[in-house]
Amino acid sequence: MTHEAPDYFRPEHGMVLTHLLIVRDVDRSREFYQQVLGATVVRERSPAILRFHNSYIVINSEGGPTDDKPSVVAQAPPDPDSLSSAINVRVTDVRAVYEQWRSRGGQFLTEPKDHGVEIRCYLRDPDGYLIELGQGTGILAEMAHTSAR
Repeated sequence: MTHEAPDYFRPEHGMVLTHLLIVRDVDRSREFYQQVLGATVVRERSPAILRFHNSYIVINSEGGPTDDKPSVVAQAPPDPDSLSSAINVRVTDVRAVYEQWRSRGGQFLTEPKDHGVEIRCYLRDPDGYLIELGQGTGILAEMAHTSAR
């Protein structure tokens, strides 16, 4: 069953959770998420908003403080090898999505690796944000065993 994301601007139940990315080039990032991951553009810029299955990715440019966050500077990750945040995408067939995104230009750090509880792999967006692509395997059995108690 596919679930559509709630309306970004008027969520039916009062809230919708999104992931904000601060980037160096909004157009380049919007194109990446649209072309490689298959996200749908809802708004082109200021900020760019993309629907990605049952959620949204909001993309905005770097910039100085604003009146509502007077001491905060918005900045893309300075070092793509230091992780403080990642987008985590769970799928039912990690290898199929890996091949699809790779064929669209996604550059993965490795192919999908089996870690017992899940199979996962990672790719970076143009600004270095890490995207985890994963499929639950052993964790599903673990969860079923725990809930059966």
